[in-house]
Amino acid sequence: MEQNNQAGVLSEDELRELVPQLQKVTEKYKRAEAIQKALFDISELSSSVSELSRLYSAVHDIIASFMHARNFYVAFYDDSESMVDFVYFVDEFDELTMNEMPAEKLKDGFTGYVLETGNHLFLTKENYDQKVEEIGISKLGTRPVDWIGVPLKRGQRIIGVMAVQSYDDAVRYTEDDLDILLFVSQHIVTTVDRVKNRELTEKTIRQRTKQLRDINNELQEEIKERQKIESLQQALFEISELSATMEGDIPDFYANLHDILARLIHAPNLYIATLDKERQFLRFPYFSDQKSKAATPRPLGLGLTEYVLKHGHAELIDAKRAQELAEEGLLCPDIAGRMLASKNSWIGAPLIVDGEVSGVIGIQAYNEDYTYGFKDLELLRFVSHHIAVALERKKAAEAIYAYNNELSSRVKERTQELDETNAHLKKQIEERKQIELKLIHDAHHDALTGLPNRAMFLNRLELALANKQRFPENKFALLFIDLDRFKLINDTLGHHAGDSFLIEVSLRVDQCIRGHDLLARLGGDEFVILLDNFDDDEDVEEVSQRILETLSKPFCLDGSEMYSGGSIGIAYVESWYQSADEIIRDADSAMYQAKSLGRGRYVMFDQSMREKLLEELELENDFRRTLKLKAFDCNYQPVIHLGSDETIYHECYVRWVHPTIGSVKKDQFVRIIEHSGMTMEMDNFMLEKACQILSEQEDVPFISRTDKVAINLSGNHLMQASLVNQLIENVMSSGISPERLVIEIDETLLNRKSQQVLQSIKMLKKAGVTLVLDNFGNGLASLNYLCSYPFDYVKFDRKFIRSLPGSEQNLKLIQSVQQISQHFGFQLIAEGIENAAQCEALVGIGCELG
Repeated sequence: MEQNNQAGVLSEDELRELVPQLQKVTEKYKRAEAIQKALFDISELSSSVSELSRLYSAVHDIIASFMHARNFYVAFYDDSESMVDFVYFVDEFDELTMNEMPAEKLKDGFTGYVLETGNHLFLTKENYDQKVEEIGISKLGTRPVDWIGVPLKRGQRIIGVMAVQSYDDAVRYTEDDLDILLFVSQHIVTTVDRVKNRELTEKTIRQRTKQLRDINNELQEEIKERQKIESLQQALFEISELSATMEGDIPDFYANLHDILARLIHAPNLYIATLDKERQFLRFPYFSDQKSKAATPRPLGLGLTEYVLKHGHAELIDAKRAQELAEEGLLCPDIAGRMLASKNSWIGAPLIVDGEVSGVIGIQAYNEDYTYGFKDLELLRFVSHHIAVALERKKAAEAIYAYNNELSSRVKERTQELDETNAHLKKQIEERKQIELKLIHDAHHDALTGLPNRAMFLNRLELALANKQRFPENKFALLFIDLDRFKLINDTLGHHAGDSFLIEVSLRVDQCIRGHDLLARLGGDEFVILLDNFDDDEDVEEVSQRILETLSKPFCLDGSEMYSGGSIGIAYVESWYQSADEIIRDADSAMYQAKSLGRGRYVMFDQSMREKLLEELELENDFRRTLKLKAFDCNYQPVIHLGSDETIYHECYVRWVHPTIGSVKKDQFVRIIEHSGMTMEMDNFMLEKACQILSEQEDVPFISRTDKVAINLSGNHLMQASLVNQLIENVMSSGISPERLVIEIDETLLNRKSQQVLQSIKMLKKAGVTLVLDNFGNGLASLNYLCSYPFDYVKFDRKFIRSLPGSEQNLKLIQSVQQISQHFGFQLIAEGIENAAQCEALVGIGCELG
């Protein structure tokens, strides 16, 4: 023994001890091999089994191959419905009454515990009572010896339970069985999912295949139906084409109809019967029959055709139906007998045109080989409508053909007339286009000079402003030109000369600017120029100087040489302007500044002018508020007899004392009234004031109830007869005598609008109002005013009185007017007497009033 040990050979005792160990290792490897085989078999199941019911029994067999599993079940939890489905259940003692159970019902059992906790559970005979008490199990089935339940998980989610149990003391489970079952359970879940998916896929495929098969069958039926419909449509199309295109005899037309209809219905025998005009006889324009060659016209009787004509709808008549009709007296018995003997059938449909039955189409078969049915009847009923229309169209086409031949010659004649009319219309259209072009041109150009007008100029100026705002480096300037002495030229030489003057001005100014600059006439004697993209401000001054020089040259008007001139206001187009009107306003302000500085010059607009303009605008607003409140001061100046100091009348005039700038000068006050457009309102204020004084509603101590009061009226008031009538009515309604009201009319108004205001002056004189010609000699004093107008008084302008007694010439002029005043029935008034010397000089030449 020692020698063997020394040689490395085991002794007999050692071998005996080693054998159990080797057996245990062998068992372990066999078990591992069995487990590996089981896993392989389970994996194979996922690809070989297509139904879950077969899968679970196969899994049972595999598990039973390496452990005792006579009692085995698999349950899955459906959390959407809180139900547990026992998909597989085999037990020796307990019987499963239902496959699905509510999860709530199982929560107090072993299966519910595993589902709820996700923990496995290993119960043995020895720990059964202890475990039941620990986990609170109350619902138990037949008590097992051993029980193992493991959860089935998909990821972390518990989806079911797999359990084995033993009721035999000879069959016990070990921890190895638990480990193996836990290990195998995860692979089972994967296999179940794969089989489920395949089963679902195969089920879906089978359902889809069935659906496709059903759809295919439906499509086949639909194809057949569509083919029938297409055949019917083709036949209807051919019938329609036949009636529209076929030429020739009517029998050929009917024969073609028969051929078309025969493709739809079995029609070996077909005829068409029509009623005559009296609807007493049947005629057969078409008759095709196997037994008869032709059909002659016959009176109406008790035939099949007459039956359809009478009832007005399609009929299917076989031998049986014919016998019934014969018995009812609706059909000839002989016809019924022949149909019964040959057992043939007949279908007929009415031909209805415009709601009236005009004929019948009939089809029949003489043998039993073919019997007409309901579908044939419906088809004939449908086609008969189209055949009736085709027949009517055919007849109508023949009538139309004849009518068209007649119309052809008429159309030819009418076409010639239309050609002539069209030529005339084309000429009118061309003339209208020329008129429209002229209207467009006239809408944007001045009628007199042909220059662009205000609308077109504003549009171009707006574009220039937009260009400046986008490209600040570009330069634009606006020149506002006002002509000198235009009114004088108009009044002395007439409007024709004034028009010629404006045309000549436009031609001269146009020569002073570049081709891309824009010259426009705003109206009257106002011209504007848009200088487009100049290089330097000196260019604007150079253009302005050229214009002033060309305007200073003499004008030849109606053979007379006249001089004019102009004043120019310049405003640069800046990006901060908001509109074209603002630019024109500023250029206009600069032009007025040039006129005030002595005319014949140009002035650039600057901020001080804007401030002055804003001041005047604010002053205008203040004026409007003051007029609304009637808060002006009224002053009174007497016109007296220079010898006796007797007051002839009091001149009432308004002065405005502004709360901040004090007394507003007369010229500025008049300009504010005119610019604000409130001349009419101011006239009404003065008239109301005079009426209040004369009616003693307002107390003026030095004016008695017999005195007269004078006011000035603007030209706007005297230009409209309706306003003068309203003035007279207001005076009358105030209760004062019109003779006590004196109205002074400025001579400059007569210079401009003498003919327009003459009618108004006559109306005032007729009403009894005292009239005064004011500021005589201030403008173009005309003796025509003294002899043609019914003035009661003429007031010499104060500039003549101011020169006395030093100016002998003015004194003689006043004396001359004083002398002729006696001949024309007016009295002379000297305005603005300031000292005794002036008064003495006037009294010396016979002037009595001042």
